[in-house]
Order: sequence, then C-alpha cells, then structure tokens
Amino acid sequence: MPDVFLSYSHVDRATVQRFAEGLQAQGLDVWWDNALRSGEAFDEKIEQALRVAKAVVVLWSNASVVSRWVRAEATLADRKGTLLPVMLEACERPIIFELTHTVDLSRWQGDVRDRAWLGFVGEVQRFVGTAPAPGSPPAPSAHGFPVPPPERERMLAVLPFDNLSSDEEMQFFSDGVSDEIMGRITRGSKLKVIGRTSSFQFRGARKAQAAASLNATHVLDGSIRRSGGRVRVTAHLVEAKSQMTLWTDRYDRSLEDIFAVQDEISDAIAAALDLAFFPPATTPIDPAIYDLYLRGKDFVVHTEGLDRCIALLRSVSERAPGFAEAWGSLAYSGALLRMQLPYAQRPALSEAVAGQIAQCRALDPENPRAAVAQWMLLDPYGDFLRLERAAKDMAKFGDNDVDAQFALNWHAENVGRVRDAAAHGRRCMEVDALNWLAGTAYGQTLWRCGQYREGRDVLQRTLERRPEDHHTAAALLVACMHAQDWDAAAVLTDPGRLARNPLREHSGLVRLVATMRDRTPENTAALIGSVRRRLDQTGHMDTTPAVWLSHLGFVDEAYDMLERARLGPAGGPHDVVGLTAYRPHLLFPVAYPELRADPRFVRLCARLGLVEYWLETDNWPDCVEEVPYDFKAECERCRDYPKDKFGG
Repeated sequence: MPDVFLSYSHVDRATVQRFAEGLQAQGLDVWWDNALRSGEAFDEKIEQALRVAKAVVVLWSNASVVSRWVRAEATLADRKGTLLPVMLEACERPIIFELTHTVDLSRWQGDVRDRAWLGFVGEVQRFVGTAPAPGSPPAPSAHGFPVPPPERERMLAVLPFDNLSSDEEMQFFSDGVSDEIMGRITRGSKLKVIGRTSSFQFRGARKAQAAASLNATHVLDGSIRRSGGRVRVTAHLVEAKSQMTLWTDRYDRSLEDIFAVQDEISDAIAAALDLAFFPPATTPIDPAIYDLYLRGKDFVVHTEGLDRCIALLRSVSERAPGFAEAWGSLAYSGALLRMQLPYAQRPALSEAVAGQIAQCRALDPENPRAAVAQWMLLDPYGDFLRLERAAKDMAKFGDNDVDAQFALNWHAENVGRVRDAAAHGRRCMEVDALNWLAGTAYGQTLWRCGQYREGRDVLQRTLERRPEDHHTAAALLVACMHAQDWDAAAVLTDPGRLARNPLREHSGLVRLVATMRDRTPENTAALIGSVRRRLDQTGHMDTTPAVWLSHLGFVDEAYDMLERARLGPAGGPHDVVGLTAYRPHLLFPVAYPELRADPRFVRLCARLGLVEYWLETDNWPDCVEEVPYDFKAECERCRDYPKDKFGG
C-alpha cells in the first residue's frame, strides 16, 4: 500500500520527479505512474494505487486543470478524504476544488530546507500517519541534518488598549491609538494582522480568550493614561502558545509625540518578531485635531453617519493639510456617500473626492483607503480595464485591509470570476472574521459559487451580528428564495422587521419572493408588466430584472427588453442607487444560468464592456466552459460591438 499517490499532467513530469524524490527522501512510499511495468494494465493499476493510497497529492498546473484524468483522480480522492492539492503554478482550479485548502509550492525549486516545502511534508505526514509526536526531536533530512518542524504562519491580534484615564470619554482615544498602531503594522510588513472589528470585541476579562478565539499566534495589548497634554502608553507583545512576553515598554510623552510612540511600538514589535516594518512617516499634529480624526474615521454606511464623518474629517484636513490619513479617510467616506446620492447630484462630490485622493497620494502614494475610494469613483460598467487597474492598485497593499479585499471581491464578481471573488472573500474572513462586511462578502460568493448551504450559513451568522445591514439581509433572502425556504424568507420580509431594518435599494426583492413562492400566471404577468412599464417610462434598464425574468422562464422577454433599453440610470427618480446599482454581478452566479445559456448573452456583455475586458486581459469568466456554445469565439465576433455609455 503506497503512502502517497501523485496525480499530475505529463507536461509537468520533470517537476513531479522532484516531488517524488523529495518525499521519498523523507521515508515515504511514493507511487506515480513511472512505477508501471511494461505489459501492465495502465488504468487498472492507476485506479488500484489511487484507491489504497493514504494521501493523494494532486499537482495543479495549467496543464493538469484541463486533464480529465487528474480531475477524476482528484474527485475520487476528495470522496475518500485523501485529497491533498498543491499549486505548481498560478492557475484556475476546477470550481469544485477552488475553495479547498491548497498548498502553494509554485516557487519551490527543490530545496528541502524551504519552509513552504517543510510545511507541505508535514501535511503529507499527518495524512499518512507518520507525523512526529509533540515534543519529539526533528526528523533527519535527506542530508542527515535535523529538519526543524514547519512554523505556523504568524497572525497578530492587536487588542484595544485599556483606558486608564478618569474620563470614560477617552476610550475612543485609546481605541484610536490602538487602531493606528495596527495600521502601521499592517502597512509595514507582510505579517497577517487580524482586523479591528474582530480583535476589538475582546475587552476587559474577555482579552484572555482573544488568542484562541481569533486563532492568533501573537497578541499586542496595552493601556493608555491621558492627563491634560501628557500621555502614558504601556504596551506588551505576548506569544500566545507559551504565554511568554516577548517585549514590553512604557512611554511617557506629550500628546504631540503620539505618532512617534506609535512608530516606536511598531519598531519594537518588528524587532521581537524579527521582521522589517516600514511605517509611513507622519507629521505630528495638534492633539485636538487628532481627536477629531479619531472620531471621524469610523466606518459607517448610512447617509447621516457619513455626513458627520465627512464634516469632522474635512475640518481635520483643513487644519492639518499634511496629514495623509485624514485625506484618505475623507476620500473614502465621500466615495461611499456618493453611491447613495441620485446621479444628478454626484458630479460635484466626485470632483471633490478626486481632489482628496490626489492630496492623500501626494503625501502617501500607497494609502489603501485612497485606493479603494478611487475604485469606488469609477462607473460600475463600461470601462472594466480601468476598474482592473484600480483593483491591482488595491491588491498591492491591501492584503490586510478588509475594505480593499471586499472591493477586490466585488470587482471579481462583476467580471464573472466568481471563484476569484470567493478567494478574496475568504481572505476577508481571515483578516477580520467577525466583521459583517467580511461575512457578507464571503457568504454571498460562496453561495454564488454553488456552495449554497455553506454560503447561507455564513450570511445567517453575519446577519445575527448586524441585523440592520440591508446588503446581508438581501443576500440571505435570495439564498432562502433559492432553497424555497419560504418560512425563513417570511421572517426576513416580515413588515415589522422591514420597518426596523428596511432593505433600501433591495426592497424589490419582497415582491420577487412573493412571485417566486406563488408562480401563478397572474403574479408572473404582474412582475413582467412592472419591468416593462419602468422601461417604457424611462427607456433605461438594469440587468438585474432580466436575471429574475429569465430565471422564471422568460428568457426571450428579458432579451427583448434588454435589446430595446439603454443600460444604466436615466437620471430620474426611478434610478437605482447604492453599492450594487447597475453592476453586472448577478449575471454570473451558478444558480442563474438562463441568460448565459443563450448566445445573445455575449452581445449583452459587449454592451457592458465585459467582452473588451476579457479579450484584452485574457481573464475569462468562470462560465466560459459552462455555456453550450463557443464562448470565446462569440466574444471575438462581438469585439467591435458598441458599448453603452453609463448614465448616457
């Protein structure tokens, strides 16, 4: 019985031999098809070895992902619980394996001391049952030297510093200083840092639970005492497993030196973890102005809260024009507010936000909030190449930033790469698992990938934490509608609940759910009639109603309306506003294949600018292999098809 079965494409044979030899050097019995002897039945021997192997290592590459043999072997291993996938190079895995944890060894060149390789070997040994017992000495390498066990990836939780001042109002200052230290660490290294929403839920006696609850390897905690113009900051870094204090210090300074203290704490953490941090230099500002900044930078989505934040941040930027963080937060809040305004009111705010982004980037070219604001300023369709460039700008420094990961998730969904969107959603959860934005991003993309139960569970838990969020409620309502769980849908659409927590721009879902639940000719005719009347009144249409009509079976009616409509807003009272308005994300979920199955879908995508994007970038949507026609050939035929101008 072999320990390890290697599944691969013969194009990668040279690389696979390196894997086989490396695993054999660890004392593992490795089977790959070079073990076949002349005259043996090829498929029978492979299937026999595959079924008895303790670990099936599937080596994904651009060649193996299209191999029917490799896909079949991976499927069987997954059923048996022996699957251990590995990335040989960047590629799009088959959708059913896209969310399976996969070891990335794309950069491994055969060094048996490489940390990523050692981590992979440890995974294999756990599958096979030969992993060393805790406390046992390291196993010898192929060269006879001890091989250290692979280290777990470092994950830092920055807890809210305790407020030791007599004034309870100073808690926001303590939280703000903790948050700014977190920001410096996040910006300064590749160390993974748990997001504020999750880590700041642990206060007082609950701090003892933080490391285990957040799966953190290290915890930064401390306290702040402020008196007049002086501040005392105490901080300490603890290794979670051993509870050993790696570093501690105390700082007594004037408030004007608070940025220097934040930098010193970041530097001390870097030294304790043997990392290099490069936090951005910040010009000291008046403590009173800093207070305003801390009060104005909180994330909110409702118009009234954004108005308050913008007013505070505008005052900070006017009084401290060299403070990059204030400009970035101001631009971000303004971009969020802009999405909630009627289209006729947007140009003036767009110009102001663009100026704030420019001010921020002149001081700090890699400010993540400025990058996200830039992406939000762009139209939801028409120029996906510009949206892609803005997304890459966020990706450069947004690995620890939930807002950036959410925007990347959203961008991938809108260009049809739902599997990529799920990866960004998963990263959101890794960074800030208790953040409602992360939960919504991950839950809805899991659902749109076809993992209906898992996605719905995530959305349900997220809505329980933040019942007022209309985006989460809308995504969960669609999931309940798809499952025909009408009792759960009734709870979400209960008039009392909607009075407390309205669905806002998603309120049309209430009527849609009623129609889906009772698909009488009268109800479906009423829904079609309402969409047609809106089109007759305005001459404009969003793609979302066409998705619902086609899902009800009215594909031709949907395309007839789309083809005589101008896509996007008309500039009147019937326009949709909000984050999701006029974005094409609902064209791509697995649950709604009806529009995609018709070749007219490509012409629709050409009008949106998606065909231009796919042809230019070669980043094809997940549906390219799903539809019953040659998707790429149809896109080539529509290369010069005219695009609709957004808002025109």
